[in-house]
Amino acid sequence: MFEKHTVYKLDPYNMLTVEVQGKTIVVREISDQWGEETHKFLSRPELMDWANRRFRPEDFPEGEEQYRKVMDTLRSI
Repeated sequence: MFEKHTVYKLDPYNMLTVEVQGKTIVVREISDQWGEETHKFLSRPELMDWANRRFRPEDFPEGEEQYRKVMDTLRSI
């Protein structure tokens, strides 16, 4: 059984979901610009390292507040 988390969903074409599949963490990033990208991580620290490199507050429509929510959600998975 997989645990699935929606980290954010701006609309049907812009979202980030995370599935915990045993020891593997699968991140699906869907955007209207780039389509779907899948990333696999073997640990939470590896996931957070990727997230810290991938996201910046200016990437989000609501800025710093939404960025913090996304990062907090990822940390809690």
